[in-house]
Amino acid sequence: MTDAFLAGLPKAELHMHLEGSFEPELMFAIARRNKCDIPFANVEEVRAAYEFSNLQEFLDIYYQGAQVLRSRQDFHDLTGAYLRRVAADGARHVEVFFDPQTHTSRGIAFSTVVGGMLDALKQAESIGITSKLILCFLRHLSEEEAFATLRAAEPFLDRIAGVGLDSSEVGHPPSKFARVFAAARERGLKTVAHAGEEGPPDYVWEALELLQVDRLDHGNRALEDAALVRRLVAEQMTLTVCPLSNLKLCVVKDMAEHPLRQMLALGLRATINSDDPAYFGGYLNDNYAAVSLTRDEIVALAKNSFLGSFLDADSKARHIAAIDAYVRGFR
Repeated sequence: MTDAFLAGLPKAELHMHLEGSFEPELMFAIARRNKCDIPFANVEEVRAAYEFSNLQEFLDIYYQGAQVLRSRQDFHDLTGAYLRRVAADGARHVEVFFDPQTHTSRGIAFSTVVGGMLDALKQAESIGITSKLILCFLRHLSEEEAFATLRAAEPFLDRIAGVGLDSSEVGHPPSKFARVFAAARERGLKTVAHAGEEGPPDYVWEALELLQVDRLDHGNRALEDAALVRRLVAEQMTLTVCPLSNLKLCVVKDMAEHPLRQMLALGLRATINSDDPAYFGGYLNDNYAAVSLTRDEIVALAKNSFLGSFLDADSKARHIAAIDAYVRGFR
């Protein structure tokens, strides 16, 4: 009954890296189309490579796979495949990340990357999915390189909703990017940042105070600091939590110890998301199903996904009403 209820429940996804939805089958198809070599003989070898024990090991294979993406059509196909899959999970709205530096650093034009993605996002409106695109800076690179990426994005800022911060967290605190985030805010962009996944609670504080984020990605380790939790609750700061990612990257040892239910009990505005679903073994509904949740908790998380989005107030209200109508009518 819960699976059937979850399948049709309207929901949004707020933390998903488009490059992280690159399924092995599509990787092979695009590699053949582009006549480029990859260090795997078949799909099974790729899936075997998806066994990793920490964030850095994951990032190594993640960046390796992205090397086959070269044309506007490649980025369109990558994005379209994700959108069709998330639509099957009942998603009505998505706010997705992309990593332009992964591609521009190897000579792919910014316009090629973002153009293909925007084409697919626009087409997804025909299957009932609205979207926003968030440009992420790679935190293992310099702030100067982030500024260069922001400049490259200038012609597209009317179609990019915000900026984020991802890649290797430990050793690259949010404070490293304070100036470029200020520049993004001056341009009217929303700001989000990965913090408190592998990094300490101090990184969450920095994201709040120095980057002035509108939303916090992950945030698990915020629970280690009671004062930080009180602030997040008071501000109703949205946390984009990714259960299967946390398990795969050993942020938690077992799903039974995942803090999501504790977050809800504390009054935190937590949401459920898939992060890098091709690598972590599950899309949006798989992540809902991975945590033992009551129906009321599932509904609360779905509502949080819209409340924490960058949609306008009227759109949020319509989606919340759609959830209430679905719950009333479900048999």
